[in-house]
Amino acid sequence: MELFWWLFTIVLFAVGLIGTIAPVLPGTTIILAAAIIHRLTVGAEKSVGWKTIVVLALLTLLSYVFDFLAKYFGATKWGAFGAIVGALIGLFFGVIGLFVGPVIGAVAGEFIAGKRMIDAGRAGWGSLLGNIGAMVAKLIIALAMITIFLVAVPSPF
Repeated sequence: MELFWWLFTIVLFAVGLIGTIAPVLPGTTIILAAAIIHRLTVGAEKSVGWKTIVVLALLTLLSYVFDFLAKYFGATKWGAFGAIVGALIGLFFGVIGLFVGPVIGAVAGEFIAGKRMIDAGRAGWGSLLGNIGAMVAKLIIALAMITIFLVAVPSPF
């Protein structure tokens, strides 16, 4: 049964890594949940300690700070709303859509709010740079979380 929980944890780690890139899934939260589930199912002597869980929880909160900063990087509430709508529509167009959708959405939102095209374009670029920066930061945090877990957990062999 222990092997099952290890495989389950690894699958959740993979889903969490995908979630740091795809805005639909809360990647770092899934990784934190995997560590907690592993701790509860395998037992304290064969899993990570609560101190490690606290460190992973703090890293999860840090990843949400990056999300928050990315949404307001260079855009008003109309631009942020447009970027969210653009990101949702962009999901249907693959990886390119994840980058282009928020930019077009932010520009459209700012333009609808009455900004000049130049200001709306700046907000679109701000949205793009903010989203890319947050995505890279969340990916680094997610990889750090998995590394901390793997270093802290006793070897199953």
